[in-house]
Amino acid sequence: MDALTDKITGSAIEVHTILGCGLLESIYEEALCVELERQVSVDVIYKGTTIKGQRLDLLVEKQVIVELKSVSLLPAVALAQVLSYLKATGLKRALLLNFGEKRMVDGIRRISN
Repeated sequence: MDALTDKITGSAIEVHTILGCGLLESIYEEALCVELERQVSVDVIYKGTTIKGQRLDLLVEKQVIVELKSVSLLPAVALAQVLSYLKATGLKRALLLNFGEKRMVDGIRRISN
């Protein structure tokens, strides 16, 4: 654990405590963006060609990717999505936050590459 991801998870827990579970992902994103940087576009390189269109939910201090979900059961593809973001950006840390959980601490996954 480190101070930056602790700050992010603390913010997510605060948002979840105030708003509860079951809202749209975009509402949680808006609430988190009060403190954190909003959606960032990331280029993907395929065989030397730049392909645009990959968008991160949040990028905090250009170091930690934050992917937001608001679902009752997190699909396996969510982890694959975050891993592809790490690969595309060359970053090493990400958080997968699922606001669909009754307790936010159960919806936090730390991912490193």
